[in-house]
Amino acid sequence: SIGIGGMIGAGIFSILGVVAEASGAAMWLSFLIGGVVALFSTYSYAKLGAKFPTAGGAVEFLVQGWGKGTVSGGLNLFMWIGYVIAIALYAQGFSSYAMTFITDNPSPILIKAVAAGAVILFTLINMLGAGDVGKAETFIVAVKVTILVLFAGAGLFFIHPANLAPVHWNSTEYIFFGAGVLFIGYEGFGLITNAAGNMDNPSKSLPKALYLAVFIVILIYLAVSITVTGNLTTGQIAAARDFALAEAAKPFLGMLGFKLIAIAALFSTASAINATLFGGSNVSYMVAKDGQLPAVFARDEIKGATGGLLITSLMVICFILFFDLAGIAMMGSGAFLLVYAAVNAGHLRILKQTGAKAWIVVISLVLCIIMFVILEVYTYRKAPEAVYTMIALLIISFIAEAIWQKFRKKSA
Repeated sequence: SIGIGGMIGAGIFSILGVVAEASGAAMWLSFLIGGVVALFSTYSYAKLGAKFPTAGGAVEFLVQGWGKGTVSGGLNLFMWIGYVIAIALYAQGFSSYAMTFITDNPSPILIKAVAAGAVILFTLINMLGAGDVGKAETFIVAVKVTILVLFAGAGLFFIHPANLAPVHWNSTEYIFFGAGVLFIGYEGFGLITNAAGNMDNPSKSLPKALYLAVFIVILIYLAVSITVTGNLTTGQIAAARDFALAEAAKPFLGMLGFKLIAIAALFSTASAINATLFGGSNVSYMVAKDGQLPAVFARDEIKGATGGLLITSLMVICFILFFDLAGIAMMGSGAFLLVYAAVNAGHLRILKQTGAKAWIVVISLVLCIIMFVILEVYTYRKAPEAVYTMIALLIISFIAEAIWQKFRKKSA
């Protein structure tokens, strides 16, 4: 539930219009390409998670692969920032759909205020603990998956095949650009490894949960993207960019369908906020426990809220205030492609411990790097400030970690 909740929320609801702008009617192909890249990384995460089951997930993988130090610490800090960006994306998506129930002409301040309010709400839920997060995810995921399956099942009977014709596809280059932009819609599978410490038998449960979640999400993404492009022209998708999925329900379900999908979007983006806050705060908590962040990140501040959870939420609100949805999506996808590449590269150093097949891990590493390069080229064309910001955040992550490590040694 946490894996599906973390994945379905960005790719389908929050950035559907952004992806359609890149790949046109071949949007479904972009989702398939992104799913293939995610599956290869899933293999690496399954092997690493079965061997090193902890609440930190990829935090532990990077430490095991690169050793404790500035490299793993800088990467972990950058991954935490990636989670912050992802939550900001989900919150903006939540707010965009919420506006369809409030006003036709929402002000930018109102949109950002609702997004920030959603982050605060789910911060309070996360203070209750992992058990309550899991229960909330199970309920929310059940609701949104049911609605999405009904939407896709009904919508596939009403599609206009002409809308899907290759003549409406953008160039191959832009189809891959679309796959790069939407990769943040798949990054949520990594959140499952953050729950490994709470599993009774992670060596068996974790790989099953990972593969099942990714396969289910790929199928849902394909069905829904075909339904959307089959019922709307690319121009119509662009016009309803921030709530394209709900707009796609109108041709065959009318306004009732629009509202139904908008409700599913609220559930979906809400569960993505909930699940990613859980994973992001666990990342900062585990990094702090390893001594790679100040102790405040691992300390309980208010009831069940660690400093990491509270600081994560504050950072998310800052990104909501200063960046738009498209820029956040591109930064988030780029950040996670880099992190997954680093996890795979580190995995190659400890293959004997995990028993993984080297060729699969190498392919996963190469795919992540290729997708990252493709995405950054596209992002530079569309939103160069997002590229500069991400590079700055990466550099700051390593500089901050190096300073902290030096400070720790002096204090010791």
